[in-house]
Amino acid sequence: MKVVVDTNVPKVANGVDASPQATQECVLACVKQIGHIHEGRNVLVLDDRWRILSEYIKELSPTGQPGLGDAFLKWVLTNHRNPRRCELVPIVEHPTRGFEEFPADPALAGFDREDRKFVAVSRAHAQHPPILNAVDTDWWHYREAFKKHNVHIEFLCPELMT
Repeated sequence: MKVVVDTNVPKVANGVDASPQATQECVLACVKQIGHIHEGRNVLVLDDRWRILSEYIKELSPTGQPGLGDAFLKWVLTNHRNPRRCELVPIVEHPTRGFEEFPADPALAGFDREDRKFVAVSRAHAQHPPILNAVDTDWWHYREAFKKHNVHIEFLCPELMT
């Protein structure tokens, strides 16, 4: 399975100290998904110009320490050019929507501009992989509008969305 991973997933995988809003069950769900990627059961989908990877670098430690989310970043830096582990897709910047691939839908106008790159990557990929989300409720508020545009969000911690 191919997946797009919002930065909050590896951050939560670093533990409740790194993400105090996360429950222990939420941390375990994120750890499980990161494990699927590390084990090769899931392929990570990224943009080809390091937009997502740059965000990971800002929010996580590239040394791979001290948490599993940091180890995820080190893994991505090592594997981002390995097509068996990561797939890179081009996305095109747009002056108002952020990216050409982001839906031109008034119902999505208020969606976080920083997270639009994840949507653009999912829509640009031929298989439209799901976007994994842990604790960001913005995804929850826009989930119905995204469904209309074939954007699937997998909520790893649904108990935190309501």
